[in-house]
This record gives sequence, C-alpha cells and structure tokens, in this order.
Amino acid sequence: MTAHATAPSPAAPHGTRPSAAARPARWAADAVATMREGARVRLDYSAQSLWRVDRMIEEIRREEPPYAAVESVLRGFGAYAGEVIVRQTGAEWWATGGEHWLRTPDGRLWDPIDEARRCYGGHGSLRLLCRDATAPG
Repeated sequence: MTAHATAPSPAAPHGTRPSAAARPARWAADAVATMREGARVRLDYSAQSLWRVDRMIEEIRREEPPYAAVESVLRGFGAYAGEVIVRQTGAEWWATGGEHWLRTPDGRLWDPIDEARRCYGGHGSLRLLCRDATAPG
C-alpha cells in the first residue's frame, strides 16, 4: 500500500458492489454539475481535471469556511476523483460502515473521499492520489 491507500476495517462482502458504486457516482456527477453551473469549470473525468479540483479545494480552504459547510462538496470532489480512477483502471467502489473506498484491479485500496478531506486540511492531493492509483502496483 502507498501512503495514500487506506484499508477499510472489515472487508465488504462481494454482494455490496452494485449499491456501493451508486452513491459515489451520483456524488461525482453532482460535483461535475455544480462546478459547471456555479464555477463555470468543466470537469471531464480526466486525470488532468484533478489539477482544477485540487486548486478549487485550496481556494475553499483559504476562505476558511467551517468544515461542516464544505463536507458534502469535499465528498463530491473525492467521489469525482474516485470515478476518474474507476474509469482509468477498472477499479470498483466498495462500502463498509457508511464509508466508500476503491479497490483497483491490482488489489490496492484507496480512499479518495478521505483524500479530499486531507486536501482541505492542506495535506493531500487528489491529482497525486490518482497518479499513484493508476501507476502499476
């Protein structure tokens, strides 16, 4: 595992896969729509678009809003980064105890939603998470 990979507590049973993907995919689509309509920023599910997402999180962080005010935005940005990884690697979303995370085909585990929270805290990068997740394990 890399420094950005996070193992969930108990392993999710195989049967949770379809519902596990639905929520993050919706959160990602909502983030894309919000960025297009509100900030006039186009997100196209490419790795390059994560530069813009990292910059948006940094701008939000500099304004210092309370975490509760940006929690759903960060969740959407993390889910968007996860969807970028899914599309590039064939990774699958999984859910355990309300948390959503990815498993890439090489078996590594990733938590892009938590990485978005780390970005907000000034200690992460969705672009670098994607780079690490798409690199050969």
